[in-house]
Amino acid sequence: MNLVEKNPLKITWISFTVLDITLHKTSRIEILRHLAKRGHQVHLIAVRSARTSVGYSKNTNMQITLIPLRYIPVISPFLFGLIIFFYLPFYVIKNRPNFIITDPSTLIIGFFWKPILSKIFDFKAILDIRSTPIGDSNLKTLNFNISVFIAKVIFEGVTIITNGMKKEVCKRFNINPELIGVWSDAASTELFAYEKNIRYGLELRKKFGLSHKFIILYHGNLSRKRGILECVRAIMFLKKEYPDIFLFLLGSGPAIPDIKSLIQKNGLQEYIILHGLVDYEEVPKYIAMSDVCIVPLPNLPIWQFQCPLKLLEYLAMKRTVIITDIKANRDIVRDNKCAIYIPSCNYILISRAMIYAYKNKEKLKEWGELGQKIINKEYNWNKSTKDIVKYLLEVQNKSSKVRHYE
Repeated sequence: MNLVEKNPLKITWISFTVLDITLHKTSRIEILRHLAKRGHQVHLIAVRSARTSVGYSKNTNMQITLIPLRYIPVISPFLFGLIIFFYLPFYVIKNRPNFIITDPSTLIIGFFWKPILSKIFDFKAILDIRSTPIGDSNLKTLNFNISVFIAKVIFEGVTIITNGMKKEVCKRFNINPELIGVWSDAASTELFAYEKNIRYGLELRKKFGLSHKFIILYHGNLSRKRGILECVRAIMFLKKEYPDIFLFLLGSGPAIPDIKSLIQKNGLQEYIILHGLVDYEEVPKYIAMSDVCIVPLPNLPIWQFQCPLKLLEYLAMKRTVIITDIKANRDIVRDNKCAIYIPSCNYILISRAMIYAYKNKEKLKEWGELGQKIINKEYNWNKSTKDIVKYLLEVQNKSSKVRHYE
């Protein structure tokens, strides 16, 4: 089937995303990659630090411009905003995009010229929101609020990750819901393919000496608000009675010192591996190594309207998942057997779920296949790409700005 669009769009995505160190870049990379596959002219303008590039493929048919900028909190985002402020007029004159998409991570000051430029060169601006800064720093919340308020005035549209978050943002900022589009995060069914990665998973088991262990895997940001410390405590609780249960943590984040301290103080070196970051394209191999995966997000407002990408990737890899019973997880998995729900992010409850998975290991493959069906039907990048293109075309036809309720 030919996926190339009849009338391709020129889409530029500007984001203060440090591609070589930022963990939450996958959705931006994948949506642009799939837009490019459909024939759209795609250009990502982002940031690189002094580090070696990690987590995105150079083998792509989209254009990527990375501005060298060492990451310094507060200062770097401001500098990026200034760079965009001076760069945007020249870029628009030369490239004539149909759409410029940005997100709240990029200081909106960079789009000061937008009203004048869009009148002359007829492009539309879209603010994309993947998360809301509930519980984050006051500065980040302020920047988010300013971004949305300015988008209401000078942008033509807003896209959001879930319908629940759409309702939240519309109510909070008094925006007409009809003017907001929704495109979900998804899993790459090409990259996160069980059959393609299972051999690598067996090799990794041998490499780490875990061939006879029952491996529970988590990958991504290792922060204190994600239930990771509770998972470590669950292993501490299980190690004597269930020594075969093993926790593999793949990622980086501010909770690492706490995790290392718990491992050291409780003698968990033989039951937990704390592995650093790997290239994004290597992640499926590690998932294939596991028996079960876990997404232990606590019941906090920040997680209620999310679409956890790691959960989608686990399901795509036919992995049964241990997940907290919160709206974000329940909306994806519902009552399918591929999920083992825990009422809350409590280490005793997590340990019970781990035991349940361990005692039902012969059923895990059958349960995991149900998760893959969910991804193939509802959470793949082809569907998300169709959703965003449909919205962009609607915006192009309406030529209306984001505004208050009438």
